Amino acid sequence: MDVLTPRSLDEALALRAEHPGAVPIQGGTDVMVALNFDRARPEVVLNLNEVAELRGWSRENGTMRLGAGLTYAEAMDGAVGKALPALAEASRTVGSPQIRNRGTIGGNLGTASPAGDALPPLLVEGARVELASVRGVRELALEDFLLGVKRNALVDDELIVALLVEASGQPQTFMKIGPRNAMVIAVCSLALVADRERGELRAAFGSSAPGVPLVAAPVENAATFPEQVAEAASPIDDVRGTAAYRRHALRVLTQRALDRCLA
Repeated sequence: MDVLTPRSLDEALALRAEHPGAVPIQGGTDVMVALNFDRARPEVVLNLNEVAELRGWSRENGTMRLGAGLTYAEAMDGAVGKALPALAEASRTVGSPQIRNRGTIGGNLGTASPAGDALPPLLVEGARVELASVRGVRELALEDFLLGVKRNALVDDELIVALLVEASGQPQTFMKIGPRNAMVIAVCSLALVADRERGELRAAFGSSAPGVPLVAAPVENAATFPEQVAEAASPIDDVRGTAAYRRHALRVLTQRALDRCLA
């Protein structure tokens, strides 16, 4: 296995184009599990840890640009945590402190798991994904980028560069159910925004459908919104929970989120 370590974004994109089968790695919290359990054995790994352009965040004309290398620990606090509180809450639930210090928002998108904790908070805030290749840069709405279970819209020569978010500043929260309170994949999760400025409720949930559905309704429909969210789910029975339990849990989480955000 070859490990390539570019020192700039231009070099990373050139190597990506030269080695379209290369697996990008930064935090490695998903990739290393696959390698350690011999579920994946790529010929080339593209180590992005030295690419400064992928780290940190910035703000311009009201749009926050979160680098793909932004860690969960960085999303939990400071200006990012204040502007995107649901994302901060979700980040606090991810793994252990070691994983939060290494795992990245871009990696969560790249894996595209329906259980990805960062995905529901970003969806309810209308995030867009910035993708780059040697051919140029393009943007996709996050809901268009996520295509299904561990499937996304990246093409072979592209890298996830950043997330673009126009923070609503509206009351929002994230909730998650698991067999215990830490170090656990969600049985189901939910992010909700009560956007009074637009008169709209928006919710997105994980681990209860092949993707991460986004559900919206007028604020005046708050009483029926928990049922609407539950009906949008298509959960399965697995070792972590039954479909019936997941659907019931989504009703409960949605009601609790509404109580918190509309208080």
